[in-house]
Amino acid sequence: MRTAAAFIVLLCLSAGALVKGEDPYHFFDWHITYGTISPLGVPVEAILINGQFPGPSINCTSNNNIWVNVFNEIDEPFLLTWSGVQQRKNSWQDGTAGTMCPIMPGTNYTYRLQVKDQIGTFTYFPSLNLQKAAGGIGVLKVHSRELIPVPFDNPADEYIIVMGDWYNKGHKAMKRLLDSGHSIGRPDGIQINGKSTKVNDKPGEPLFTMEAGKTYRYRLCNVGMRTSINFRFQGHAMKLVEMEGSHTVQNDYDSMDLHVGQCVSVLVKADKDPKDYYFAASSRFLKEEMTSVAIIRYKDGKGPASPDIPAPPPDNTEGIAWSINQFRSFRWNLTASAARPNPQGSYHYGKINITRTIKLVNSRHQSDGKLRFAINGISHTNTETPLKLAEYFGVADKVFKYDIMADEPPSDSSKITEAPNVLNATFRNFVEIIFENHENTIQTWHLDGYSFFGVAIEPGTWSPEKRKNYNLLDTVSRHNIQVYPHSWAAIMTTLDNAGMWNLRSEMWERYYLGQQLYISVLSPERSLRDEYNIPDNAVICGLAKGLPKPPSYNPA
Repeated sequence: MRTAAAFIVLLCLSAGALVKGEDPYHFFDWHITYGTISPLGVPVEAILINGQFPGPSINCTSNNNIWVNVFNEIDEPFLLTWSGVQQRKNSWQDGTAGTMCPIMPGTNYTYRLQVKDQIGTFTYFPSLNLQKAAGGIGVLKVHSRELIPVPFDNPADEYIIVMGDWYNKGHKAMKRLLDSGHSIGRPDGIQINGKSTKVNDKPGEPLFTMEAGKTYRYRLCNVGMRTSINFRFQGHAMKLVEMEGSHTVQNDYDSMDLHVGQCVSVLVKADKDPKDYYFAASSRFLKEEMTSVAIIRYKDGKGPASPDIPAPPPDNTEGIAWSINQFRSFRWNLTASAARPNPQGSYHYGKINITRTIKLVNSRHQSDGKLRFAINGISHTNTETPLKLAEYFGVADKVFKYDIMADEPPSDSSKITEAPNVLNATFRNFVEIIFENHENTIQTWHLDGYSFFGVAIEPGTWSPEKRKNYNLLDTVSRHNIQVYPHSWAAIMTTLDNAGMWNLRSEMWERYYLGQQLYISVLSPERSLRDEYNIPDNAVICGLAKGLPKPPSYNPA
């Protein structure tokens, strides 16, 4: 009966979409359960989606509407966040603790997303606690509309590689470690699509198969907890064509660094002797290198993969310089169209005046004997009432204070304040954000709701004079940027997407222990042109529960 009812609803919605000329809809039912998997050969409790890890891929086209009905069948509250999906006017669907009430055990919630004016490769994953360490992770493939030219020929096929560091402790044990004041420590290895193989292991099923003479698109994402990865295709060059939703200048690479939370697309041509080859993924910037491999097989090929896999780049100071130089080689394809017909380069970000500069310094602390992480002296804490709901229902003053963090780091970095960290930002301002890393470990940062221009990464500390080194012409528009040890990175973006947006460390231990904040961007017009009303299926919790719904936003 439920299936029949769902079909009738889908049919009605589809008919309505045709009448109104809306973009197409895709409907999914996802069941969140526990299951036992062994990515590194050790059984561990994982979070599965429809029994799978990695989870189901969403294959869609720019502007499509995506409805995902999530049934929480585990014993914990649950949320999915959609990393890189900008949720235009719609932070209600962002899936973070600051924007949504959790999906409680035994209940379901339907996410209603639109990949508005976007193309590219993005991920989804659980955003609460340490659940990301257990799985619940997958990929969204967003294609260009048929009438929009793509700057490369259609590949013979597309393959997805979801890789990242993996812990055998289990996510609940890892949470207990952090709650007791300890670190989660080093990962146990690297998984590639939920598996891990070493060179000379008995070959099993290939990761993927290629046919000689054909070209394939690989979409690769680092979904780990803390570790940067370098990946290589044995004997094959990679042509970079897309990075986090942007078409890139099509340079060739023998190996690429991919930092936590980042996705790229590369083209690989099957132009070698038909046999097996290794795909290799190695850790970066750890004291002890970890490498996993998988087999890429030629159709009708004969012969095993050579055990001589290409070595990863160097580590330490030399390796950081190598990685920075590779970052500088990534360029925006100015003549290519993305989601719209106009070329990407028609947006001249380098000619826009900066209206606000925010300099953020990450730090590590012991607070009351427990590990905490902070930004400019503020270690974020989540609230029972999501920040967005508190703001919308007019009870923000009972939940958090705006702007307890300054736009500059404090002179005394030894003290921290543990509190909700919310910046009040001006709608449509063009902001510059500086990430400065004084620590010995690499950092990766992500901003929900936007793409930004990563205009520079350099060693040392930032000063206004460093702006002369910015790439103000063709740096890639993206949503994630790395900051190397004792280095800085600068990004620029226009805050033209009203909502409550999470700016966070992608190093999940740091995220959980306070290295994140929210940016509140409110439109003064209270207009549907700028932001959608709260969804009619929104879960209401905390202080907002039982309050009358505020007046709807004005028609656009």
